[in-house]
Amino acid sequence: VQLQASGGGMVQAGDSLRLSCAASGRTFSFYVMGWFRQAPGKEREFVAAISRSGERLLYTDSVKGRFTISRDNAKNTVYLQMNSLKPEDSAVYFCAASSSGNSDRYWSARWNYDGWGQGTQVTVSS
Repeated sequence: VQLQASGGGMVQAGDSLRLSCAASGRTFSFYVMGWFRQAPGKEREFVAAISRSGERLLYTDSVKGRFTISRDNAKNTVYLQMNSLKPEDSAVYFCAASSSGNSDRYWSARWNYDGWGQGTQVTVSS
């Protein structure tokens, strides 16, 4: 699967952004989809994931209540709505696709994903 992320930008603390990730190739609904982020000098970290049907959602604690992951299987797209952004949210955001079928206990693991997008930069100023 090929993934193309977009929607990043420079915003102020408290603002919102919506990231999109368009997929092409194999059937989109076959994949669990995730968002990760990587700040300068830090490892890539899990942000959120969504099941194939969109019914099961998973978030890292630091974004719960502020970020919402969703998907539109008809449009082959996964979204990350980010509200109440903080400077510590600044990073390159990557979408990822998993065909493994693993339990959601593994959704936060980078190794679980076999397709990655190119990343989109999010910068939040204070």
